[in-house]
Amino acid sequence: MTSGWLLAIYCLFVLLASLAGGWFLLFIHLTHTRLQVAVSFVAGLMLGIALLHFLPDADEQLHSLDTTMKWVLGGFIAMFFVQRFFHFHHHDLPEGDPEDCCGHDHTHEHGHDEHAHTLADKSAKQLSWVGTALGLTLHSLLDGLALAAAVAAGVQGNAKLAGLGVALVVILHKPFDAMAVSTLMTAGGSSRFSRHVLNGLFALASPLGAALFYFGAGHLAGGTPVLGYALAFCAGSFLCIASADLLPELQFHSHDRLKLSAALAAGLAVAVIIGQFETG
Repeated sequence: MTSGWLLAIYCLFVLLASLAGGWFLLFIHLTHTRLQVAVSFVAGLMLGIALLHFLPDADEQLHSLDTTMKWVLGGFIAMFFVQRFFHFHHHDLPEGDPEDCCGHDHTHEHGHDEHAHTLADKSAKQLSWVGTALGLTLHSLLDGLALAAAVAAGVQGNAKLAGLGVALVVILHKPFDAMAVSTLMTAGGSSRFSRHVLNGLFALASPLGAALFYFGAGHLAGGTPVLGYALAFCAGSFLCIASADLLPELQFHSHDRLKLSAALAAGLAVAVIIGQFETG
């Protein structure tokens, strides 16, 4: 089998895995608790992706931990100021029990204030899913480039199972990446149609990266430092989103602390397991 056909088969499975992850939330009834559990899972997953995937990949590209961490800090600060100046999170209430922020027993003196807090919360979640989608799309492009490079190496006899191994790793984590974006879009009030559209576009990112390599852009997978800068920047933005926007759900939804903590741990576990496959 030629490298082109083998790569096409791998890309097809990657595409289907990504679509399945994004479709998952579309076919279940999301109650308040289920959505909060999903958001907590995504927070753990994003922490793991930032620290166990984006950071090592960026350092490998840049060959400098100092440079990598400067770009991580830049990504964190940039995302912090974007969230700081473009919305006011509904958890920033001047007074009241933090549990009141879960949406069960809200009591506001003015209806306008309640509406403003709702809009602010949606704005926060929209910023979160946009940043998450951009970061994961960049990483997906890198996945596609790596997959194509591994297939090419296997066909040339340098590493027979390299393509299969990389394909399995990409297929394993692609549903979780797509689920993360879909979860945050749902939390931000995005329509079902918009989630379908973005899920389809996101699923094409890895095949696009593979196509870029196959048709002559393979140099993007290796020497250029721009990719390392971008991955480090995305790592910082992911850390900011998880710590400043998603993880506070564990505090403000104390009535479900066990469920949300378990979901957070599960998200971290998935990132750790995938990392073991990548380094194995």
